[in-house]
Amino acid sequence: MTELDRRTLLRAGLVAGAGAGVAGGALLGGAGANAAPAWRPAGRPTLTHGVQSGDVTADSALVWTRADRPGRMLVEVSRRPDFRGARHLRGPVLGADCDFTGKVRLRGLPDGERLHYRVRVESLERHGLASEPLTGTLTTAPGRHRRRDVKFVWTGDIVGQGWGIAPDFGGMSIFRAMRETRPDFFLCSGDTVYADGPLVESVTLPDGRIWRNLVTAEKSKVAETLAEYRGQFAYNLLDRHLREFAADVPQINQWDDHEVTNNWYPGEILDDPRYTERRVDVLAVRARHAFHEWLPVPDDGPLYRRIPYGPTLDVFVLDMRTHKDPNDGNTYADPKRGLLGREQREWLIRELKRSKATWKVIANDLPIGVVVPDGPNAQEGVAQGDPGAPAGRELEFAEVLRATHRAGVTGMVFLTADVHYTAAHHYDPSRAAVGDFTPFWEFVSGPAHAGAFGPNALDGTFGPQAVFVHAPPRANTSPAEGFQHFGEVTINGESEALTVHLKDRDGATLWTKTLPAPTRRP
Repeated sequence: MTELDRRTLLRAGLVAGAGAGVAGGALLGGAGANAAPAWRPAGRPTLTHGVQSGDVTADSALVWTRADRPGRMLVEVSRRPDFRGARHLRGPVLGADCDFTGKVRLRGLPDGERLHYRVRVESLERHGLASEPLTGTLTTAPGRHRRRDVKFVWTGDIVGQGWGIAPDFGGMSIFRAMRETRPDFFLCSGDTVYADGPLVESVTLPDGRIWRNLVTAEKSKVAETLAEYRGQFAYNLLDRHLREFAADVPQINQWDDHEVTNNWYPGEILDDPRYTERRVDVLAVRARHAFHEWLPVPDDGPLYRRIPYGPTLDVFVLDMRTHKDPNDGNTYADPKRGLLGREQREWLIRELKRSKATWKVIANDLPIGVVVPDGPNAQEGVAQGDPGAPAGRELEFAEVLRATHRAGVTGMVFLTADVHYTAAHHYDPSRAAVGDFTPFWEFVSGPAHAGAFGPNALDGTFGPQAVFVHAPPRANTSPAEGFQHFGEVTINGESEALTVHLKDRDGATLWTKTLPAPTRRP
């Protein structure tokens, strides 16, 4: 870790520090966001999958890249696009043990500003011989007392149900549409990859057109080995729209089930002939390893975390997999079970009470009131379809909602994906089986590039009302037929009103809701 002093700030125009976050093996080629020339000196590294940034705060950010061979990661960061006066940072050595990926944490950044970064990887064999650079931008969060407008986008479910990158259909163009909104950051609400969703070369669409997938070895079967899990993330970054988006827009990533396998929970033994390794706990370790290597997420601490974004916004990222109980009928009465686990549940309640932000956005990769079955007799999500008093995993969320209500917490909004359609759900105790919570909204978006489904039934326990729904006419509608979605959230720096736009693949707004800044309760 390198910390910079005040003199550096005055000289370079900003302050930064470097640290390494690296983890894990298999090569999968592909052009970077700004592809290097075909000719290059022997031994010169090439950046294969672009650059990304993530978990940006008011004074820090993670920057990521991957090379085609061992080398030292080098990063420059500046207020200026020409990098004049930029600060130079030495990052980690990228080697085979980490799949030639690496991260540098920038520290001491100026708050609320758009910054430029440039990444190279230097050969370990010849000092000074470095890759062609790739550039990106990021916007730091406002400082604690700095009010300005905030805009971000969210969605989930990328390359699912057999729908891969199809150049004839424009690739994953939804990322171009999201990039064109110029958001401050992107919240990916899980299913960042579909490790259990092999691709075939072609699929015939209902109208007779042929969907032709780009297919790699790792995407031709279910992922089981570490190399195959790495290949899921590498595959997605073969798409030009995603690489360009990732270079320009910082990410906040959470995982759901398909990073490992469908509807998984700890301790599960798969009954699926496609797998030779059927212990989900073994698969989950490999999947999490690849998740940390290939995404700009912190390597230390739990996957659940709070990301402060100025005086108007705190983002609470949940982990609804690591501590999940088995998928059964979900009607038990044991309050110690659930999706979050005791430590995460207590953390969430404590941090929501402590938050001074106007809006507390809770990224829940599984929706609260939507029934998500796992076969005919088990439940994957929070709800189970019984509109009565809380039972099963509902007990956990009843506790969170009750505790925050009694503590006077305001401004809670839930954002989710998972169910492959977009919707707006309003929860109100006047319609619920329980009355001890403050009314709130849950907004659903997705898929980003996967089969479209829905809508699912709602469970009445917490009184949800489907105010808006946009879902396909049949299950597994392809991206070529639309019904791909993302959401856009804006917070006005003066009024502090929060506006949600639910959008389609091309960025057209389907529905809008503005929530006035909540009145703080005594």
